[in-house]
Order: sequence, then structure tokens, then C-alpha cells
Amino acid sequence: MRIFRTGLRLLLPILAVGRLATAADTSGTVRFGGLPVPGATVTASQGDRQAAAITDEIGAYLLTGLADGAWTLRVEMSGFEPVTREVAAASAEVFELKMLPLLQMNAAVAPLDPPPSPVTTIRRGRNIAPQPAFRKTEGVAAPATDNDAPPATNDNTNTNDAFAISGSVNNGAATSFAQAGAFGNARRGRSSMYSGSAGVVVDDSTFNANSYSLTGQATPKPAYNRTQAALSLGGPLTIPHLMTGSGASFFVGYQSIRNRNATIQSALVPTAEQRAGQGIAPSLLSAQSQALLRLYPLPNFAASSRYNYQVPLVGSNHQDSVQARVNKSLNRSNQVAGDFGSQSTRSDSTNIFGFLDATSSLGLNASAGWTHRYSPRTFANLRFQFSRLSTIVTPFFSGHTDISGQAGIAGSSRDPRDWGPPTLEFASGIAGLSDARASTSHDQTGIISYDFYWSRNPHSLSFGADFRRQQFNLLSQQDPRGTFSFTGSDLSGFLRGVPDTAALAFGNADKYLRASGGDFYAKDDWRVNPGLTLNLGLRWEYSAPLKERYRRLVNLDITPGFAAVTPVIASSPRGSLTGRDYSDSLLRSDYSALQPRIGFAWRPIAATSLVVRGGYGLYYDSSVYQPIALRMAQQAPLSRSFSIQSTAANPLTLATALLSTATNPNTFAVDPDFRVGFNHTWQLSVQRDLPASLVFIGTYMGSRGARGRQQSLPNTYPTGAVGPAGFTYLASNGDSNRQSGDIQLRRRLRKGFTASVQYTWAKAIDNAALGGRGQSSAFVAQNWLDLRGERGLSNFDQRHLANIQIQYGTGMSIRNGWRGAAAREWTATTQITAGSGRPLNPVYFRATPGTGVTGSIRASFTGAPLYDAPAGLYLNPAALGSPAAGQWGNAGRNTITGPGQFSLNASLARTFRLKDRINADFRIDAANALNHVTFPSWITVSNSAQFGLPPGANPMRNVQTTFRVRF
Repeated sequence: MRIFRTGLRLLLPILAVGRLATAADTSGTVRFGGLPVPGATVTASQGDRQAAAITDEIGAYLLTGLADGAWTLRVEMSGFEPVTREVAAASAEVFELKMLPLLQMNAAVAPLDPPPSPVTTIRRGRNIAPQPAFRKTEGVAAPATDNDAPPATNDNTNTNDAFAISGSVNNGAATSFAQAGAFGNARRGRSSMYSGSAGVVVDDSTFNANSYSLTGQATPKPAYNRTQAALSLGGPLTIPHLMTGSGASFFVGYQSIRNRNATIQSALVPTAEQRAGQGIAPSLLSAQSQALLRLYPLPNFAASSRYNYQVPLVGSNHQDSVQARVNKSLNRSNQVAGDFGSQSTRSDSTNIFGFLDATSSLGLNASAGWTHRYSPRTFANLRFQFSRLSTIVTPFFSGHTDISGQAGIAGSSRDPRDWGPPTLEFASGIAGLSDARASTSHDQTGIISYDFYWSRNPHSLSFGADFRRQQFNLLSQQDPRGTFSFTGSDLSGFLRGVPDTAALAFGNADKYLRASGGDFYAKDDWRVNPGLTLNLGLRWEYSAPLKERYRRLVNLDITPGFAAVTPVIASSPRGSLTGRDYSDSLLRSDYSALQPRIGFAWRPIAATSLVVRGGYGLYYDSSVYQPIALRMAQQAPLSRSFSIQSTAANPLTLATALLSTATNPNTFAVDPDFRVGFNHTWQLSVQRDLPASLVFIGTYMGSRGARGRQQSLPNTYPTGAVGPAGFTYLASNGDSNRQSGDIQLRRRLRKGFTASVQYTWAKAIDNAALGGRGQSSAFVAQNWLDLRGERGLSNFDQRHLANIQIQYGTGMSIRNGWRGAAAREWTATTQITAGSGRPLNPVYFRATPGTGVTGSIRASFTGAPLYDAPAGLYLNPAALGSPAAGQWGNAGRNTITGPGQFSLNASLARTFRLKDRINADFRIDAANALNHVTFPSWITVSNSAQFGLPPGANPMRNVQTTFRVRF
């Protein structure tokens, strides 16, 4: 306890320099021919993070503190072929090793390492971009890896003694991973065969900085706390008198999260004078607007044209999850395994109006697998997987207060589940009124997969296939309470009850979407010679467009030139304006997703550290169909749906706008020949060792996409609309391009110190997935006749990005006494990230003429300098104005550069060796340790009072403490 208290006193002064990643434990066993393999090295990697462990006398390993997500596990042992696999955190895995041929064991110059995990990119040490897989765990990557990457800060295993005695695998009995004590009285008890851990993560508002105040108001920080706890246990599955020595092993884990989160929200709300009419005759004030105004809070500080209200918001998130895995070897040739996982989440969130919405979800997943080994070099896997996710969203007013009905707004859904206020949107920056929409969903997926592996030097061949069946069952309405937009003199229009646009979509609430899909792949890891390895593969994938169980989907049949449109229902007799025959999905199936992959690793000069890696792959995006089907399921005549604009001939009011009988009530259409988009990706990297334990890596990566999603508004012009209009049209005519260069200099772990510096230059442009950061959710092109004019910087484009990571560990100090005990096994880590701003879209908020769509029109540049902003702003409002009469806005898409990004995160950790097999880990982590203020973006709606201000600030300093016991 004295050592613990001493360490704690040393930690307290640096509580402000730590950072925590949500952690979990991954365990498993390593075997050869069904027998345990002690002394094997197991390395886990996820991007720049790594962790390592060594298997014990029963072949078991434990990796602690792994962040959520996919990790790549690599098992290495002298005399055996390395094995690589992608796993999820908090999982249990069984690795079966294969012995190297005798010639390779005795070779003076070992061949290149086998390929890394297929889901990593061409080189190891940093994940440049996620690569689609040959199957869920297969893909193409370059075969050679850098096995000298430094261990992660959570590497609690002292591996420095490995291979210290010539001829032995481990350093005698000097480590806990020595060969099993099997002589004399040195045998351990049965309990030593089990391993586990228990840990807790604590985050209290006491040590955290207050949220940044955009208005300068001293809003008190509400009290909150976050707690995460985890338990795990694994080992042989033994039941006295029933199951002993069965060759079965198990793993079970439990995680609990109890979080309360606090943020500060700023807004502009109507003042008391504005509520009273401010010059509008009382007889002209709308009863509906007066009823809705009661939901708005009054300003709580001096009136401002930008903000006059600020309040802390507190939400909660509770989560419980369980994972379990059982493995059993039936004999030397057959092994079975089963997994089960469950996660329950309950959360609630509030907004500035005090509406508290609740969300609950329950996810289940289970799988069963069989592995059959035909020979030491040939085996096959058969696997069944099932997953189900149920989610329920309950809005604040659902089932108890009909806000729209009480306000006298007719035409909205009268279902009690949909009760609540309509959505209000204001151009000038007044806080929009909104609440969640009630929904219940039950989604499930079933997958059967088979893969076959055959190794025959110099080739390692693998083949596989998957078949999946998906269900998306939803009970929800798209817009049951209606949406009203107010532009121009928006507050005046609201007080008089005269919206500029109105939209509604409800009916056909229950939707039962179905889809099938599958894939096949073949891959060859070919060791051409000791200096060259090729990874060749081909994948074919098919994802069918979704169908509705009762054929309740609606699309628009459109003649050439958008001269005429007519609804087409999947359940109706075939036939249309164009005379084509539609399938039940109303979309054409795409069977052309043939995807070649190639990767290589080449050592051009033997016996040197120079390695060249490269690769090419073609990847299809088959996940586009679900949102399309959901929009087609909420259309007339199956639903009441429309989006209309107020005109002199047809003025809208809050009281009656939702009773509209629009001529063209459908709001969405998709090209029946819509094709799935694809992306070409290529990469080339060079790696070489430098003096002073340095490693240089230079990488070039390029990609080009085609068939991107584009949305437009046919028959619309700056002066109005002609012909059938008012609906968005989705087609697959977009394209994209990204080029990047990356330079990394890394110092390998030496004398406890490791560091890396990485700089990336990149540029990405596209005219697909139209829209921009700062634009409304419509993401629709401004000019349907000039889609090329939408070409601009991609939303994710970031020209410059630098990362610096520094880690120092004291290791196992050999000094005796309290000084040695206090200095032993500390690890300090700092990570600095700095990047340029991402692009933002200049928007002029008003309706596109002839439609009810707002947010797709861009502003016009006036010639004034954009970044020469007046005091208190970050952009110059005089630089942008309304489009000229009869013209579209001349500001290009994504032509505003957002704020630069900077963060410094740090951590300090120590492992306490309590007993032979009991260790305790203590860690303090802080995000934004310097408490430096940064902003995610600017508000770029040119006719908003908040133009040039940030919508909020990134999180300020957050400190968390972790304590974990491993046994």
C-alpha cells in the first residue's frame, strides 16, 4: 500500500495530462496439432496502436485495454508460420499454428513475412483508409509487414527477456512466461489455468473543464459522472464429474457503462417584445404561432442579434454488454466454436426546449463454427451467424400531449405516438423547433459462410463464399407532424402564421424490407522468392435492391426530359408511361460487381531494410439500397406526402397548409437504372531503416470513384418551375477523385523511448453525394441542368494533417529500494494532432422556386474579403449576399475553409505486480490536456444572424482514471 500511495502522489500533479480510450480485453489460446504452444508472441494492432502478449504454459494469452473496434492479431513463434487474423475487441480466439518447412527454418536469410491482416492497408504502422474485404474478414493487402513497430502503452507484458538464453524459447524461470514448472514440487494448481480481469474507468466533472461558452456567459457546469466497469474470465471448460479434460475452453466478459454527459447550448430565441408582435396588429397574429411560442424559453441574458439564451444540457447513456465464447477440439482434425453477444443500451437526451427523448436498443448476435483440418496445410471453415437489433425511440410528447392539435394545426398525424410540435425552420438564426419522431425497428441478418485454405509452397490459396439474408422491419413515419420553413422576414411570417414552405409525410407506417446477397472470393499469397511476395485475389459480390414484403414501394415513372411523371407501385400491374416492366424493388439489379485485388511486397536489394509495397483494388459500395427503399415506402398514394411552396395563388398558413392536395404529391424518385458505385484504389510505399533506430516510410495513395449518388430538382429555374416539379431525383452519375502523400518517421522502441512524426497532404474533389458541410439535410444540387457545376472539394477534404506521438516507459527498473519500486513500469504517452480546416458550403436559405425544398441554393460572392471578419466573427458577412434576381448563387460548392484542428492528448500508466499471476493496472488519461479551444466548423448560412460564428466548440479537457486487476 505504501508503494501504491507513493505512486498515487506522483500521479496527482499530472492529472491534467491523460487520455483514455474505451478499453476491453481479448484472450485466447495458441495451439499446434491440438496441443498448447507456450512462448508464442501475440501482437494486436489497430492503426497506430499496438499491444503484445506471450502465451503461458497452456498456450493462453491475454491482451488488455484494447479500444473498441476491429483489431489485427498476429501470432509468431520460432519455427512456425506466422498467423494473422482480424478480430473484435473483447473477443476470444483460437490460433492453430503450422510448422515451417525445414529449408526455411535453416535459411540464413529468412523470406519476407506473410501478409498482414487483410483488413489493414498495404503497410503496417498506420491505417491509411479502411479497405473493403474479400469477405467480412478477407481482403487484399501487401504481404510484407514491419514487425518492429513499438508496443502500445497498454502492453503490460515484459517481453525483453524473450530469447535471452541461446537455445531456449524463454529466459529460464526468470519470467512468468517460463516453461511450465513440471518438475518436483513446482507444479501449479488447477486455478493457474484460468485468467481474467476486473477493471473500472471513472470520469467525474470535478476534474474536467467547463464547456466553452460561445456567448461569454458564465453558465454553471452541471455535475455529471461517467463510469465503465468490465469483468472477464477465460480458461478450460471443466465441470466436475461431467466434463474434465475435454479439450474445451471458454471466455466470458461483461461491460457496464453508466454515463451522464453535459454540454452548453447557445441559441437565439424570440424576446418578449417580439412575441407581442413588435408592430404587427394583434388581429394579424396567428393563434397557432402564439401557441407554439409558449414552447420557447425567454432570453436569459441581454438581448443580442446573435444569441440571447444559453443553458446547460444533461443527457445519460447506460449500456450493458455480455460476450461469451466456447471452443472445443473434437479430435485432431475437427474443432467447433460458438459465440454469443448481447448489448442493451438506454439513453435520453434533451434540447433547449426541455424536451426529453428516450431511446432504448437491444442487440443480439450469435455464431457457430466448425473447422476441419484435412492435413497440416489444408483446412476448411463453416460458419453460421445471426444478429438482431431492436431500437425504440420515444419522443417527449408521445402518447400524452397533442401539441399540434391543441395549437389548431390541422392535417398532421393523429396517432398518439406521433403527438408533439411541428418542425419549424428559420433563416435568420432563430432556434428551430423540433422533437424526435417515434419509431420502432427490428433488424436482423443471417449469414452462412464457407472458406477453404490450402498451402503448398510457394502458394497459399484460399477460397470462400458467403450468403446473407437481411430484414429491416420498421414502424415509423418520415414527417408525421409536418415541417414549416420561414425565410425572408421569417419571424414576422411566423407571427402571422404564414410559412414559405410546408412538408408532410405519414401513412404506411409499417415497412418490412427484405434483401439477399452473397459473395465469392479467391486469393493466392505467392512467395515468388525470398525478396518478393504477391497477393492476388478476385472477389464477386451481389447485393439485391430491397423489396417490401407486401410490395408497398412507390417510384416515379419519368418520360425523357422529365416531361411527364406517374407513380409506379410495386404491387400494381406492370406498365408505365415509358412502357418498361419494373421489378418488385422498382430498381435494376446490378450483377457486375467483379473486384480484382493485387498487392506486392518487394525487397529490391537483398539483406537490406529497403522494402517497396504496393497494391490495387476495386471496391463496390453495396450499402446504398436501404435509405432508397425507406424513401420509396413513404410516398403517395400509399402515404400523405408532399413538399410545397407558398404562392400568391395558393398561400399557406400554419392552420391549413398540411391539408394541401398537391398536384404532384410525391417528393422522391430514383433512376430505375440506378447502379452501385465503385472506387478504384491504388497505393505505393517505400520503407527503409535509418541510423539511430529510425524508420522512414513514404506512401502515395490515390482513388477514383464512379457512379456516385447525385440528387437534383428537375424542371426548376431561378425564376420558377415548369412541368412536373417538386420532387428530388436520385441518379448514379457522380464521380470523385482523391490523391494523398504521406511521410512518416518513426523511432523504434529503444531504452524505453519511442516516437513517430507523420505528415499527410491530400486533396479530394467530387460532384457526388451532393451537398456540403453547413448545408441542410436535403443535399440537393442547385442547378439540375449543370451538375458539373457542383464539382468541388469533398466534405472530408483536409489538405494538411500532422500527427506526433511520443512514448516513454521506465520498464523493469533494476534499482532496489523505494526509488526503484516507485520508478518501475511507468509509461507516459503524448499524442498531438494538427490539421487544416475542412470545406464548408455557402448557403442562402430560401426555397427553390416551385418546390418546398430549402437549403439547396448557394449564396453569391460580393467581392469583399471573406476571411477579413469584424470583431467577434470568423467570417465576413459582407462577403456573401443573396443571388441576383433570375440567377443562381455564384458561390461554388464547399468554397469556404473551416477552422483548423488541434488536439493534445496524454496519458500516464503503471502496472503493479501484486503476486505471481495477479497484476494491477493504473492509468490516468486526458483528452485536450491543454484545454485549448477549437471549433468543428463555422455557420455558413449567409442570411443567418450567426453567419461566421461556430455552432459550438469541441470538447474541453476531460480527465479519466482507469484501474484494472488481471489474474
